[in-house]
Amino acid sequence: MPDGWVAQAYRFALDPRPAQVRALRSHAGAARKAFNHMLGRVKANLDQRAAERSYGLTDAELTPPLGWSLPALRQTWNVQKQLAAPWWGENSKEAYNTGLDALARALDAWSKSRKGERAGKAVGFPRFKGKRARRSVRFTTGTIRVEPDRHHVTLPRIGRIKTHESTRKLARRLETGTARILSATVTEDAAGRWFCSFQTIVDAKTRPGHACRSRHPVVGVDVGVKADSLMVVGTPDGREAARTPAPKSLSAAQDRLRGLQRKAARQHGPYNRETQRPRPSSNRWRRTQARIGKTHARAANVRRDVLHKVTTGLAQQHQTVVVETLHAAGMRARGGARKKGLNRALADAALAEIRRMLAYKTRWYGSTLVEADRWYPSSKTCSACGGRKPSLTLADRAFQCEQCGVVVDRDLNAAINLARLARDPRQGDASPADSGSVAGRGATRETDPARAGDAGGREASTPHSTPRAGQPGTVAPQGTAA
Repeated sequence: MPDGWVAQAYRFALDPRPAQVRALRSHAGAARKAFNHMLGRVKANLDQRAAERSYGLTDAELTPPLGWSLPALRQTWNVQKQLAAPWWGENSKEAYNTGLDALARALDAWSKSRKGERAGKAVGFPRFKGKRARRSVRFTTGTIRVEPDRHHVTLPRIGRIKTHESTRKLARRLETGTARILSATVTEDAAGRWFCSFQTIVDAKTRPGHACRSRHPVVGVDVGVKADSLMVVGTPDGREAARTPAPKSLSAAQDRLRGLQRKAARQHGPYNRETQRPRPSSNRWRRTQARIGKTHARAANVRRDVLHKVTTGLAQQHQTVVVETLHAAGMRARGGARKKGLNRALADAALAEIRRMLAYKTRWYGSTLVEADRWYPSSKTCSACGGRKPSLTLADRAFQCEQCGVVVDRDLNAAINLARLARDPRQGDASPADSGSVAGRGATRETDPARAGDAGGREASTPHSTPRAGQPGTVAPQGTAA
């Protein structure tokens, strides 16, 4: 990537004609076909080699293994595509490459997970994709263009597609030469709407001129699931800079979803014990499923809109932003029925998205992101005297210090402690093993941390960088953001 350029994605809603919808679905189906066919070949090869080992054959006598890399899968597919998919010429070659690339990544993740080279939960062997899988296709070559009228995009084999919104933000950069398109990915969401995401690199991504700097250069952000405190922003001097209420979009849609899902269950019909299969779905059932998808899509859009607006404001207005390093997936991994309400609230808040958005937005606008250590007790530490409370339950919404007697809002207390962490590197001098180089080391470890391994920068772990001498915390690592 050239110096001074950063990665950025531009996403536009499409308004394709019926013929174009059929073409997009055909390309997505071609990607699924290539994925399933080559997965079957890989699975058959592994089963054959396992059976031969059970017969006592040596490794030299086994059937040659099938390559898992993208070039190897593409080479095998090109040999077999005439028999596996005689209609392959009806779609762009990028459609089949999309499926093969997804299979190569899935097999690589499974292999590294088995060897212990990948952090996070164990990754299972790839499974075959059904017709209800998410439709997606990625174009990297051919005619990928944003039209000058700023209301159309052009894709290979699909042609000129109208967009619901103006493409002027990307078109202006392309006209001035400060942006370059690398690829275009077309996906269909749960509501049946098609989107086109352009992966680009842009030059001179800076803070806009109309953005005002806050009088609080350093702030701490504490996240939660309460309706009135999705994010509480505190300052080192003990003030509350901002408080963002949670949109609770999924909770607001629960009544509608409950009614639609019950309706769909009645329309689908009971289970057929003779054939041991569900009864065939009706057209009304399909329409009800589309309404369920639209309801989920609206809840996701409302949540995403709030998170984007708040994180953009934090990155533009403040010089240093301190956030927690929460294990969001682990927070709602267990509990069963007694914890389903909290698990739904955690999923509705999307706590991990806040840190992910701040990671690349602070890099865009020239601010700094400091990530507190996962074991730093920001909620249990008194912001007035520094005393630590031994226990604090979720029901305790106010922090009452047992040493100095101060009473303060729980979330505000945590935000203040996080803000002070950015300018005080002496809080903690030891850290749990493999916890990474982050600010606020020395907290009491309650559970064993996940090993980082070689998975830096992946979804399974948080990338870290080694702090420099005198640096209070760690700056979010440089990299691409989409």
